[in-house]
Amino acid sequence: MKAAQKSLLDWGNQNWRTSSGKPSLKTGERYLPAAALLSLSSAEKAATNRAKAKGMRAGKQYVKQPAKIAKKTAKYR
Repeated sequence: MKAAQKSLLDWGNQNWRTSSGKPSLKTGERYLPAAALLSLSSAEKAATNRAKAKGMRAGKQYVKQPAKIAKKTAKYR
């Protein structure tokens, strides 16, 4: 198996979800691996979801996380 294939397999096994479990398009929440969501405080979840919702209202599909939260969740991706 090539490295790219293994990376995709690992990504698929990470149980990505939103904090509420509802579809992101309806709630404006950010998809993250379940382990990353568990590592975030309520305030951090709210901050990243606010950033995602703001970007979605502006018509963007891909919205960067706040830097502090991105650094914290990077190890789970």
